[in-house]
Amino acid sequence: MEFKTIIYQKAGHAAVVTVNRPNKLNALDADVIQELDSALDLAEPDKDVAAVIITGAGDKAFVAGADIARIRDLTVITAKDFSERGQALFNRIEKFKKPVIAAVNGYALGGGAELAWACHIRISSRGAIFGQPEVNLGIIPGYGGTQRLARLAGRGIAAELIITGEQIDATRAYELGLVNRVVEQAELIPTAQKMAESIAQRGPIAVRLALQAIDASVQLPQDEGMKIEAQLFALSCGTADQKEGVAAFLEKRKPVWKGA
Repeated sequence: MEFKTIIYQKAGHAAVVTVNRPNKLNALDADVIQELDSALDLAEPDKDVAAVIITGAGDKAFVAGADIARIRDLTVITAKDFSERGQALFNRIEKFKKPVIAAVNGYALGGGAELAWACHIRISSRGAIFGQPEVNLGIIPGYGGTQRLARLAGRGIAAELIITGEQIDATRAYELGLVNRVVEQAELIPTAQKMAESIAQRGPIAVRLALQAIDASVQLPQDEGMKIEAQLFALSCGTADQKEGVAAFLEKRKPVWKGA
């Protein structure tokens, strides 16, 4: 598949998806949204892909928000469609059956921050900057930022960042639990790839079911989440991979996963 606004590459067991609009600080537009969705279409059925890494081209920006020129022309009607298109993609990322890792290499602002929040894991370069500056344009986040940021960092932190529009550095984002790791720029993609390779050594069905259970933890009351966890645990115990994993442990060897 040929892309205009992203680069899709496979590196080991990772699909590396790079938003490639460095002259626009990798800003999101309709083409980027569509092509990111198409990249997930490629990664999802590929048995060699254990995880997806999303990053931005260059060293200045991960994704520095949406294309402001596009926002300027929105009406009440077109703005709702604009928001729902972005939400649909980010919802898909959040619920993707394989782990999605954001490798944040610079500015992650507005829609870029929302893209990072939608990923399962966030690794940041030391120079990365995060923010939801939409109020400076007289609007609010529209790609899920008001919802995911509150769940990740709590209502108070979400309110502070969103209604002040202030930006935070990678260290502060780590302190708030918004990123998993902070590394040097040169180590960003290698760290994400190493994590993808680690994931590739685990049972693929177990990884998928674990993501599903974790998703339930933030979507449902705890009692309901516990019920889903028990159901998914039971499903995992009925797989060939469970038998192989237990046998490999007892026999002190590496498991050979079948994904079944």
